[in-house]
Amino acid sequence: MQLTVAYFTMEIGLQSHMPTYAGGLGMLAGDLMRSCADLQVQAACMTVGWKHGYLRQKIHPDGSQEYEQFSWNKEEFLTRLPEVVTVQVQGREVRVGCWKLDLQSGGHSVPIYFLDADLPGNTPEDRAITDQLYGGDGTMRLSQEIVLGIGGVRMLRALGYNDIGTFHMNEGHAAFLTLELLRERNFIDDDVRKLCAFTTHTPVKAGHDVFDYDLAWRVVGDMLPWHIRKLAGDERLSMTELAMNLSRYVCGVSQIHGQVSRAMFPDHAIDAITNGIHHTHWACPEMQQLFDDQAPGWREDPTVLERNCRDFDDDELWQAHMAAKRRLLAEVKARTGQEFREHHLTIASARRVVPYKRPELLYTNLERLKEVCGGRVQIIHAGNAHPSDPFSQGVIQRMIERSDSLRDTVHIAYMENYNPDLAKLLVSGADVWLNTPTRLMEASGTSGMKACLNGVLNLSTLDGWWAEAYARDPEAGWRIGPLAGAIQNETEHRKVDAEDLYTQLQFEVLHEYEYKDRKRWIRRMKRSIGLLGYFSAQRCVQEYLQKAWQSQ
Repeated sequence: MQLTVAYFTMEIGLQSHMPTYAGGLGMLAGDLMRSCADLQVQAACMTVGWKHGYLRQKIHPDGSQEYEQFSWNKEEFLTRLPEVVTVQVQGREVRVGCWKLDLQSGGHSVPIYFLDADLPGNTPEDRAITDQLYGGDGTMRLSQEIVLGIGGVRMLRALGYNDIGTFHMNEGHAAFLTLELLRERNFIDDDVRKLCAFTTHTPVKAGHDVFDYDLAWRVVGDMLPWHIRKLAGDERLSMTELAMNLSRYVCGVSQIHGQVSRAMFPDHAIDAITNGIHHTHWACPEMQQLFDDQAPGWREDPTVLERNCRDFDDDELWQAHMAAKRRLLAEVKARTGQEFREHHLTIASARRVVPYKRPELLYTNLERLKEVCGGRVQIIHAGNAHPSDPFSQGVIQRMIERSDSLRDTVHIAYMENYNPDLAKLLVSGADVWLNTPTRLMEASGTSGMKACLNGVLNLSTLDGWWAEAYARDPEAGWRIGPLAGAIQNETEHRKVDAEDLYTQLQFEVLHEYEYKDRKRWIRRMKRSIGLLGYFSAQRCVQEYLQKAWQSQ
């Protein structure tokens, strides 16, 4: 069988009840594969059927948190395939099975294959390899990457895929697929390089998988070729270097991220393909109905939104938004008991709780925040912290404490157990989507794209995708602070951005929200929706087809 692309990813986000993802990397993979189905691309995705991935979060009244793994029954979602392959891990034969899910669109199907080492005949240690996404130590991570990369190629062969135009590695976790391709092609680097493409998502070196060679030799063994140091680095084995050195095409996930990646890896030619979202998956039901009525053809071609958005009926657009907002506020009440008002400006900020995203920038000056909001603003936060990360745990606890201390001037709710279902409510029901990353640290960011699609206005640092979106149409939202690189000192960055955030809220955002029947606000909503003519996964896949997935 033939494939244009075999897309390898350590995680993929398809449903909240399938914990095969951890964050944005997996959600992007899901959106790209949906768009491959829409565009009838001959694609297949190779990933891992994790027993545990995304954790369920519980927040206590005092702000402390606990997390639990939740089990899922693969048989409810996937079809078990009979094929089994073997890989070597620490000198042991490990059997790897496979599950399948088909993404269907217009009569075309893109299969998603989930590798699984939890098979009879494997030792308990080896059965645990596909237990926990990103779990364990370096030995476990290498074992998982053997299963994905080497096991994934062998599984594709066992399934009958012998003519594959491009093996695409979504981050360095999949780089060991190159080792199996080297073995197949008599260790001729150029013969492997012409088959591979690679996307990097990580703008900091600490985020790239690197292993000591002593450990790598012990775990990976003879699958490491004699010239591995030439391919993956002299000092330590870098999965990113391995992927880059054996790929004909390498890209980052936004124009700024491409620049950052070229500075990090100056010996490599690195292009940029900005991420996109699957427009029909992330549009809320109310907006879907509006688009069906006033932008026919948008489902097949999202550029129709760009051409038609300014002609949307103001009242119908606002009513669609308010219906989505009421659903969100009902969920806030059900989860937290807080009664939010539907006509108050509602800001949502939801993402993984990590330092570079600066989750507490809005709370830098509490007196200034009270002055700005004055009882007219309500804020919804969501996001999971890693169970072993005291910084992230502390952020959430302080958020809960502030919701009590500021209740007379700012209503704040923290929604536990952030997952794709809650994300859909937030990106469609809020009025403003707030994003405050440190510049040059947000590789792309796709949650803001989902907000745009639903007429929610972005208020964001000029980084990642939003720097490009704001340049395309500065009337589609607001920016926080100057362009990336305009200020060099991080402390000064924070000070300038916090004050600019308060100023924008007070004199721009609130002013327009409350201005004469919100006519100017609705005009911005239309322009926000229009951005999705470009920032769609369909455009992203088309760029990959042109730049990365052309057979050599």
